[in-house]
Amino acid sequence: MEASMLSTGLIQHSLQLQLSPQDLPSTMMNSDMDDSIAFLALEVENQVELEEKTRLINQVLELQHTLEDLSARVDAVKEENLKLKSENQVLGQYIENLMSASSVFQTTDTKSKRK
Repeated sequence: MEASMLSTGLIQHSLQLQLSPQDLPSTMMNSDMDDSIAFLALEVENQVELEEKTRLINQVLELQHTLEDLSARVDAVKEENLKLKSENQVLGQYIENLMSASSVFQTTDTKSKRK
């Protein structure tokens, strides 16, 4: 077990130093080398999966924040829309009152004027 851990450590160190397997001590047995390479491959795969998960989590969080912002904006627009509708009703009623009070907008009886 210690030899395997030593082999793994040497391989990891050699990868960091960008050494080739030929640069490692020749006393390493082929099975230890195969185990170490398989372990390294698994570690690299795990690291890639972890990075992908982290990227996806960050993307989900960003999308959640965007959704919250859009939802808040929709609520603000709805509120503004209700306010404007109310103001339009008040203005419409005001205009109707002005029109009914003005003689210009009163209906005329054209038959009585012709006689």
